[in-house]
Amino acid sequence: MSSISGKAEPGAPGAMARPETVVGFLDYLAAEKGYSPATLAAYGVDLDQFEIFLHGRGLSLGQPRQVTREHGRGFLAELHRRREAKTSMGRKLSALRGFFRYMLRRKLVAIDPLAGLKNPKTEKRQPKALNVDEAVALVTPSPGTPAADGSREACRDLALAELLYGSGLRVAEAVGLDLDDVSIAQGVARVYGKGGKERLAPLSDASRERLREYSLRRAEFAPDPREQAFFLGSRGGRLNRRQAARIVDALAREAGIAKHTHPHMLRHSFATHLLESGADMRSVQELLGHARLSTTQRYTHLELARIMQVYDKAHPRSDEASSTHTAPKKS
Repeated sequence: MSSISGKAEPGAPGAMARPETVVGFLDYLAAEKGYSPATLAAYGVDLDQFEIFLHGRGLSLGQPRQVTREHGRGFLAELHRRREAKTSMGRKLSALRGFFRYMLRRKLVAIDPLAGLKNPKTEKRQPKALNVDEAVALVTPSPGTPAADGSREACRDLALAELLYGSGLRVAEAVGLDLDDVSIAQGVARVYGKGGKERLAPLSDASRERLREYSLRRAEFAPDPREQAFFLGSRGGRLNRRQAARIVDALAREAGIAKHTHPHMLRHSFATHLLESGADMRSVQELLGHARLSTTQRYTHLELARIMQVYDKAHPRSDEASSTHTAPKKS
């Protein structure tokens, strides 16, 4: 368990065992809701931090009936004092709300102490995306770069990047693929998204070719015969998200892309480029595996900004364009 500041303190409350109520809640999320290991770990940290906060007041999530709304407000105030990001504060509240809803169903509390407690207001950040030229350069290695050396790693890296950009997968979805999930012949991948939701993701022609090349080289990673992971690390085990992030960043640097590029940026690029090419919002929503259309609609702001930029520079009735024209001389 970590301290509320995020640093372990020997002998402090952070060294205590997790309450059984919290363990039961996390087990429920894993078994019944199908939450990913990364999400479960984040929820665990959030609940641990609240437990430490409560411990300083002689309370515990092991006795959830003791917790009141004032404790929730005090926890938020403490996070604010420590300058925690508002998005992180919102996630922590979400974890706590889920915990107390679970306690309600188990009749371990009579009321939800966090009911009505609102998330801190945050500015909506628009997704960052590569432009088409940058995306193509990232998945098309230049001669002389490591990605073009024909090694097993280069083959894997390009297959992964092409899949992330060509199908818009989340990085966890990509590294979570098993051998049986990828059908190169049919041109689809069976993907398990958030909450264990299953969908079929189409594979682009370029992605199918890269995946075919990698599948022929996969055995060179010397995996255990029982290993079912499609993407493998150098030691033959399943590639993890951190390794995938390093791969994408390295490919971007080799392609001459100055900005830090991460796997989720390729997903954003996939969505943005589809919308720019005329794809309808509902189709993009299904391809991305978004539960709500409002999540997909964030991408329209990127397209609108591009359209407005073109308008401002080209339309004779716009202020910017008018200023570049010479006013007609008076006769």
